[in-house]
Amino acid sequence: MSDVIISPSILSADFANLERDIKCVEDAGADWLHVDVMDGHFVPNITIGVPVVASIKKVATIPLDVHLMISEPEKYIEPFVKAGADILTFHYEAVEKENVFALIDKIKSYGVKAGMSIKPKTDVKEILNYLSQLDMLLVMTVEPGFGGQKFMPDCAEKIKTIRAMNKDIIVQVDGGINAETGKICRDYGANSLVAGSYIYRSPDIKEAVASLKRQ
Repeated sequence: MSDVIISPSILSADFANLERDIKCVEDAGADWLHVDVMDGHFVPNITIGVPVVASIKKVATIPLDVHLMISEPEKYIEPFVKAGADILTFHYEAVEKENVFALIDKIKSYGVKAGMSIKPKTDVKEILNYLSQLDMLLVMTVEPGFGGQKFMPDCAEKIKTIRAMNKDIIVQVDGGINAETGKICRDYGANSLVAGSYIYRSPDIKEAVASLKRQ
């Protein structure tokens, strides 16, 4: 695996040809497959659920990086793990603060990586106490809910604080990622990049993935 984990978002894939588009990014050198789960409540869009994740698992050969942009994520941990999630990320803003540690423990109890995501307006200082328990912290550099938005550079500044507090955690970034913004995030200390439009709408998908891995 590359030092930088590239996780293409299937939100930008052709859902009528999902198996083809999964194989395409696998062949292009992707490390993980980013699966955005949206419920129309926590975010104003609806995407896919447990049955589609289970179907993806049957054809994917790389880990499923499942991002739960949903309310009450604690209710859906077991179903998504059983469907095939290898990394399960919930939103800090979707959980009562006194329940965050318990939710992290619950995810880990199933033997998968536990990730937590923060929205652009969330102060990074609020989540520093959780870093030692998490496998991954996902920094959103756009408002979650829709693909194709513009990168917010101020949000990327959070990466430096997170990396300074924890040298070992995976710091993932999602939102407006391309070769230029990806380099900004890597320079700040990110070691996983999610990209949808940049990869799937590229005329050369292999080169798009490679460009995100270049130091």
